[in-house]
Amino acid sequence: MRIFWQSFVDVAANAPYLQSLSKYLNDIAAPGTSVHVNGLSPHDRDFGRLAEFRCSVQAVDYGLQAEEDGYDAFVMGHFQDPGVYELRSALRIPVIGTGEATLLAASQLGRRLGLVTLDSAFEVWHYEQADRYGIGSRIVKVVCIGCQPEDFGAAFAGDQAAKERMLRDFRTCAQPLVDAGADVIVPAGVLPGLLVCGERGFKIGHAPVINCAAVALKSAEMWVQLHRLNGTEPSRGPSFALAPERAKADFRALLARHRK
Repeated sequence: MRIFWQSFVDVAANAPYLQSLSKYLNDIAAPGTSVHVNGLSPHDRDFGRLAEFRCSVQAVDYGLQAEEDGYDAFVMGHFQDPGVYELRSALRIPVIGTGEATLLAASQLGRRLGLVTLDSAFEVWHYEQADRYGIGSRIVKVVCIGCQPEDFGAAFAGDQAAKERMLRDFRTCAQPLVDAGADVIVPAGVLPGLLVCGERGFKIGHAPVINCAAVALKSAEMWVQLHRLNGTEPSRGPSFALAPERAKADFRALLARHRK
């Protein structure tokens, strides 16, 4: 099984993170599964709707190429899931949104969810995500840890003191969510998700902290297996009607002209 994982960070600027992520995903993958982690340039460097839209367009292009290259699943490794619905309507292989998979998994672990995100710009986005996935009423609150992707570099490069400092910052942000009633904590981003992945049984008070990187990967493996088992795929009615070949060709031609 070959899985294509699309990150929204730059390979050069965030090399320690992407190397750590690739190693982690391939270490926990099922036997016979390999994960290719792909970056973006320019990366998601100006948090907001326009940057998310621009990156999602690039991600859709990479997704179309990944299917052509024989990958078995595409993972949108960016918690906000921009472009996931468009990809799901364009590809026959399973398309997994990290945010969607994680929020739905978290909703099985507790009734009230608290989210810790990177930046306040994503707060409203996460509330919209929860509404889209049908669990908006179960979100206690979204708080931001207030950092950039580059801030994780030292922790992922092996600086244990930097990692402990960031874990303390995460706990400080998450504790008020538990105090407000959250019984599951969701790191709303693969960066903080990877930060906590090595903390076995990690909790804030009584609230488990869910590992979004592992959830997304294992969801991808599951959907590939179900697709192989009995052909299960998204509804091809109004929700995710397959885009015709001409629409895909027009989309890729637009991107090709831009690259030139």
